Amino acid sequence: MNLALIHDRNHIKTFWEKRIDSECQHVESEGQRRNKSALKLRGEWLVRLENRTKHLKN
Repeated sequence: MNLALIHDRNHIKTFWEKRIDSECQHVESEGQRRNKSALKLRGEWLVRLENRTKHLKN
């Protein structure tokens, strides 16, 4: 094989490995952000409030 061709393959492989790692980190951080978001907490509070209301009606 030509040395330039091997170099290009290594460069392309390294490029895509970095892109994949970056995307995985982004997905993970986005998941953590969503888990901590106020919308999730608001949903949990709505469930608690509904349960409390049901309990008080009975």
